[in-house]
Amino acid sequence: MVSSEAAGHLKQEHIPSLTGSPMKNVRLTSSNLTISIASLAAPILIGLLAAVGNPVLDTIMAARFSATDLAALAVGASIYVSIFVPLAGIMQSLTPTFGQFYGGGKFEDMRDTVKQGIWLALFIAVIGSTLLSFPGQLLAFAKAPPELVEKATLYLRVLAFSLPASLCFFVYSTLNNAIARPKMVMAIQVSGFFLKIPLNIVFIFGYFGVPAFGGPGCAIATCILAWLMLAAGIAIFRFDSFYSFLHLFSTGFARPRWRALKELLKLGIPMGMNSFIEVTSFTFMALFIARIGVDIVAGHQIIANISTVLYMLPLATANATSALVAQSIGAGRLPLARQIAFSGQRLAAGIAIIMASASWLLRHQIIGAYTSNEIIVATALPLIVFVCSYQFFFSFQVTSAYILRAYKVVLAPTILYFLTFWCVGLGGGYVLAFDVLSLSPPANTTGAGGFWFAYTISVVLQSMSLMILLKYIQRRTERKAQGAP
Repeated sequence: MVSSEAAGHLKQEHIPSLTGSPMKNVRLTSSNLTISIASLAAPILIGLLAAVGNPVLDTIMAARFSATDLAALAVGASIYVSIFVPLAGIMQSLTPTFGQFYGGGKFEDMRDTVKQGIWLALFIAVIGSTLLSFPGQLLAFAKAPPELVEKATLYLRVLAFSLPASLCFFVYSTLNNAIARPKMVMAIQVSGFFLKIPLNIVFIFGYFGVPAFGGPGCAIATCILAWLMLAAGIAIFRFDSFYSFLHLFSTGFARPRWRALKELLKLGIPMGMNSFIEVTSFTFMALFIARIGVDIVAGHQIIANISTVLYMLPLATANATSALVAQSIGAGRLPLARQIAFSGQRLAAGIAIIMASASWLLRHQIIGAYTSNEIIVATALPLIVFVCSYQFFFSFQVTSAYILRAYKVVLAPTILYFLTFWCVGLGGGYVLAFDVLSLSPPANTTGAGGFWFAYTISVVLQSMSLMILLKYIQRRTERKAQGAP
């Protein structure tokens, strides 16, 4: 089934039949594919913006507390996302699995995957929480000043307690996105965003007898929210009649099944590596820039936040496209899967052009919303040109990668991520930023600008490579389904 959230032309959303594939009788034509993807992507986008709005709030509020706390937040957050995002990437293996099962009407397999997904989240949370609790070596690598290290350490140790809840919530969110029912995920994420504001105020600045924690106060607020969001997801699973077809609570306790976990990890580990490579290209960028100075890394952090917000637009479209492609593959409708993929890429590219243009025209106002510190503004302004430049190519990179996940193709993109984001982006950025080879590059491609310029080149290369790979996989899958050699 593609629900009314995914396709405006379908007038009702109902509990799916247990006797056949929900996708078999779905009629999506070239005239309504874009609308169908957009209608599904809209609530996903709102939810993603709410989720990414939390670190944006952290950045804005920490900047108003002190420049030191903002810099500590930048270093701490860079380390956190380097650990969290790969683990979240592993959890994303649930999305194509749920989507193909749902498209093929295999609801018992979906139920089993929900329960095994919870075990997967708990197992990898142990690893992540341990790393967050002992961040000394990573902070030493950053060579940050002692006052930054102390605050960043407290920030990371608090977030260690939030990680199990955050990863378990992925079971709820990936299931809903995979079956084209993301509105409740959106509602939880938006509610969390608005609750984050008073929690941040209390724990950062200190109210109602609570000490002013500064930057680490952001982590305390995040930890509280993570457990509240998980509780909301469990309650919806339990009491919303839509999910009764899964029989989650009436089938009892399920032990870990290592074969099922192995299949999820077979997909999830390359996905996690993709996320790790992509995020650490930003993480190490921040750590290297921290060596230049507090004001420079603070300006970089603002631009990184802007880039993250813009990233949500193609990411929402990619998620929606991938969900519908996976359902079509599960139902055996491969030509439809290819048509959906093309429509999703076209939609993402159009949105990227609009947002890049708007960001450039409003760059002074956008950066001014983060800080009034003239020095930080002066370091951030020259960097935004790079963010605007790569948005068009980034839209193709993100959508192609997520569509390949729907086909369960994950290893080849990992190799491409390594060659582009790490070798070209991070490696080339380091050479330019610190002029390692004494090339005397232009001023705007040295320092922080060197990293952003090299990252832009890596995005262009990545997008072209993934588009070629996607076309090959689509042709190969269709030939295989037709019995051709």
